[in-house]
Amino acid sequence: MKVLAALSGGVDSAVAAARAVEGGHNVVGVHLALSPDPKAFREGARGCCSLEDARDARRVADVLGIPFYVWDLSEQFKAEVIDDFVAEYAAGRTPNPCLRCNEHIKFAAVLDRAVDLGFDAVATGHYARLANGPAGVELHRAADPAKDQSYVLSVLEPAQLERSMFPLGDDHKEAVRAEALHRGLLVAEKPDSHDICFVADGRTGDFLTARLGQQQGAIRDAETGEQLGSHDGAHAFTIGQRRGLRLERPRDDGAARYVVGIDAPTRTILVGPEQMLSVDLVSGSRPRWCGPVPASGTPVGVQVRAHGRETPAVMRFDGQEGLGGGPGEVSLELAQPERGVAAGQTAALYSGTRVVGSCTITSAARAATSWA
Repeated sequence: MKVLAALSGGVDSAVAAARAVEGGHNVVGVHLALSPDPKAFREGARGCCSLEDARDARRVADVLGIPFYVWDLSEQFKAEVIDDFVAEYAAGRTPNPCLRCNEHIKFAAVLDRAVDLGFDAVATGHYARLANGPAGVELHRAADPAKDQSYVLSVLEPAQLERSMFPLGDDHKEAVRAEALHRGLLVAEKPDSHDICFVADGRTGDFLTARLGQQQGAIRDAETGEQLGSHDGAHAFTIGQRRGLRLERPRDDGAARYVVGIDAPTRTILVGPEQMLSVDLVSGSRPRWCGPVPASGTPVGVQVRAHGRETPAVMRFDGQEGLGGGPGEVSLELAQPERGVAAGQTAALYSGTRVVGSCTITSAARAATSWA
């Protein structure tokens, strides 16, 4: 096959490309330039897409003996990922930009361009597995639970999975680094990138304030409505946050308060006791299915964070059409409470190790009969 290998400049994509070459495929390497003004170097393990990363990607291609190109997708990345990220926080939601990047950039813009250029598949260094199932290609969790990235791939649809390659899905990270060292790839010891790639210094609040400005509002007790403090921007808060609230007085019982609600239109932050963070009813929109659309009432496992736990649930539909040709609204009845679920997060849905699909969380609540 003719394979386009996405080379980020890190060890995972390098080994994935090497295995594609070793598998006898006709491989071409491409590095995605996602920043219009990339920094020369990464700040430790934060961020990516620096000039250093581009140079490392080119060196990998040279060692593997494959052609190498740089594709400038910075304008599309800004529109589809960065601007969406800022707009979601401005609306009081908590987005995951890695999912949006996979959905709109790596497995949409890049894959579409690759197909137009005659490539059969795109290979990446994601830790996930593909398997042939009764209804076609299935997406499964990786063998290494600590590195599993099926959550951020849960937005992929069958047509995209059919043209994807994840060569590292059966391996653990230590083995991948050892293989890179054996192959003479200089990125073998390069630190993994963490956090949000376009917020290289890790200061998400400062990044958002620079774009949204200071927008003062009140911090109120969710139970009594009493104002307990003020803030300079609702975008600086997330559901479940405890630190940095700067409240004017503690609870009478001395218990900690947490952010339990964000009302963006009124710029109000609601705080309350820890038990108010626990929810067992989750609603979602924009479902995307990694295979056949399941029936309403199907038992699933629900994961709401990239490395969070999986919670058993029952999935129900409203019967409307969604993006993947299935129901447009999803209701998840969790078998046990999940803590700190925020609108804007993605709920990835599983059946065993297989990824069923995902939806974007619109609201979360606790069943009235389940309060202690």
